[in-house]
Amino acid sequence: MNMREEPRAKGKGSWRMQSEPGAWHMRRSGLIVILGLCAALCPSPFALHAQDPALRFGGAIPQEVETVYERGLAWLASKQSEQGNWQGGNDGAGVDGICLMAFLASGEDPNFGRYAANIRRAVRAIIRSQDASTGYLPNSMYHHGFAMLALSEAYGAVDESLLWEGGKPVRTIGQALDLAIRCAGTSQKANRWGGWRYMPNSTDADTSVTGAVLMGLLAARNAGMEVSDEVINAALEYMRRSTGKDGSVAYAGGFGGFGESMNRSAIATLVSAVSKHKDSEEFKATLKHITERLEHNEGNYKEYFRYYMAQALFQGDYASWQKWNAATARVLSESQAPDGSFNNEAYATGMSLLAMALNYRFLPIYER
Repeated sequence: MNMREEPRAKGKGSWRMQSEPGAWHMRRSGLIVILGLCAALCPSPFALHAQDPALRFGGAIPQEVETVYERGLAWLASKQSEQGNWQGGNDGAGVDGICLMAFLASGEDPNFGRYAANIRRAVRAIIRSQDASTGYLPNSMYHHGFAMLALSEAYGAVDESLLWEGGKPVRTIGQALDLAIRCAGTSQKANRWGGWRYMPNSTDADTSVTGAVLMGLLAARNAGMEVSDEVINAALEYMRRSTGKDGSVAYAGGFGGFGESMNRSAIATLVSAVSKHKDSEEFKATLKHITERLEHNEGNYKEYFRYYMAQALFQGDYASWQKWNAATARVLSESQAPDGSFNNEAYATGMSLLAMALNYRFLPIYER
């Protein structure tokens, strides 16, 4: 593959960071000052509420959450291979991305903090796994979506002068993201529904895979990468067509909204919020559907459910998120293994930690 120049970032900015120690935390402090000035200058009650520092940046982290998170990160660090990936069960770029985000979300400096080496190894593993010609991040479009999301969160936060540690760079994070975005667009063109299914050449779609890929694309756009409006809008339209008036969301096909699935309703709520469609009837319906069921216990795919439920509630109803978050923290504290893992799996551990990561508010995709 002929290496192209770094794709020019467009949009709201690329979150590029200085490489000096402490820059990760300086960014947050600077934003607090800026938001404080905005609040002081703006008399609107809505604006003051929207910039509430407690909502945007959180308060003191509950000890229960800190303990779960610290033990989980230590386990993930101990299980990462020298190549940077995590093995066992659900191998692939998406699981590596989930674990990478768990480290990034903790607030540790990604370039000089105690887990900086783990972060760099994970980024390298994801980039090396990418198909250089198609941009595909294996082993499914689920993996592709989560890996693209993780690279978007790393873009601008991870100092690329340190990334390859003296080795020959394969490609930059921006180049890897550009390839991944193109792969998603090419895959979507072959799909009559406007969404995605398990493989890049699939001709059918489902709302679960589509949500994963769409979140990766929205994160890439938020990071400053160029993402086609046509691709985003087609996927959002597929999600809209799949949502019923009662807030239930169809799995596949693109019509209706039927069958009870809190997972799908949470995913639909999240993509509507992040894509700035909170005024839509579909968003209002899915948000109502999940906020009326805060005590729901998912029998299958519970880590997946918690991951999406946390973000959907935070984006849609902060008070509901606070209630749900406290209950979930207790459940995770009680179910975490003595070694810090969940189910002795990288996937389950990474997803469980990310369900708690909104307590920290460090990942750009977690901004409200």
